[in-house]
Amino acid sequence: MSTSQHVHNDNQRELVLERIIDAPPEKLFRAWTEPELLKIWFTPRPWTVASATLDVRAGGSNVIVMRSPEGQDFPNRGVYLEVVENERIVFTDAFTEAWVPSDKAFMTATITFEPVDGKTKYTARVQHWNSEDRQNHEDMGFHQGWSKATDQLEELVASI
Repeated sequence: MSTSQHVHNDNQRELVLERIIDAPPEKLFRAWTEPELLKIWFTPRPWTVASATLDVRAGGSNVIVMRSPEGQDFPNRGVYLEVVENERIVFTDAFTEAWVPSDKAFMTATITFEPVDGKTKYTARVQHWNSEDRQNHEDMGFHQGWSKATDQLEELVASI
């Protein structure tokens, strides 16, 4: 496994994870956009993804149900803001479907796949509505959880 780099910056509303992954951007994009692949890696084990419904296009919605080791389901709803095949996916939980606002906007994530010498520079940039939400996400284990999920993503793309 590669080591994730946690990028420190002065932006009080942003968390960033970067990694060079030994796979082309196409495989990483597939892992983010095909429900059966996303279910394999998206949550840090022992958590699982019980279901994933993805309408991967600008304005399309997603519902990803994460399941705790105790069997409790946590549905996460969002909308894709931008999708550039094999390059970038931008999504937010500010909307639940179409342009229906969520009860509490928490974050917008930009996932980029940049080719580098036959590998991919993978960047997950998560912007929060305020510094308190950012701190809460960090305290919930953003770096550990997203790093472990990225380890699982890296394992998956090595096998597809």
